[in-house]
Amino acid sequence: MAGVRKLKRRKKYRVNVNRKRLRNKLQKVPTIPCEQVKKAWEVTKSVRTNLKEMGLAYDANEAIQIPNVKQEMLENAKRKVVADENMSDEEDEAMDVIPAKNYVAEALEAEAKAPRQRLLNLPKGQAQFLTYLIQKYDEDYKAMSRDKKNHYQLTWKQIRAKIKMFKGIPKQYDKYLQDNSIEC
Repeated sequence: MAGVRKLKRRKKYRVNVNRKRLRNKLQKVPTIPCEQVKKAWEVTKSVRTNLKEMGLAYDANEAIQIPNVKQEMLENAKRKVVADENMSDEEDEAMDVIPAKNYVAEALEAEAKAPRQRLLNLPKGQAQFLTYLIQKYDEDYKAMSRDKKNHYQLTWKQIRAKIKMFKGIPKQYDKYLQDNSIEC
């Protein structure tokens, strides 16, 4: 009897809720930041079917299941009971399904594989400090760590890592090389 009372309590009419706005909010198309998915999206279909047609996974846990011991034992038992020919035919039929809008997944894959432009830049003061150390000590990192301008007391390995990062930023390192070649 307690369950019925809880149900009645839960179904109270909420006066302050605008029903029209709530319905429109529920029917609203989700905001999609990805341009390829947005172009191929169909409003009349659900999220799950839209993604399935594009060759994308709605739930990653469903798409790539990590087999556990119990599932493996059940599959082995089924194989022993049912002939191997029937199982292989069913698996082949399931694998032949190609999504209708496969171009979306291919475009996303190509975008992910494309090389990215590095947007990292060291702060101006840090770049000046590193150029000072390189000019004064060249490759002697232990001497750099003992320098009087090493206010943050960086170890030689930390300085080496920062210089390696500095050399990996072409925009700033090229500027240093140009300035250094003019002085020589």
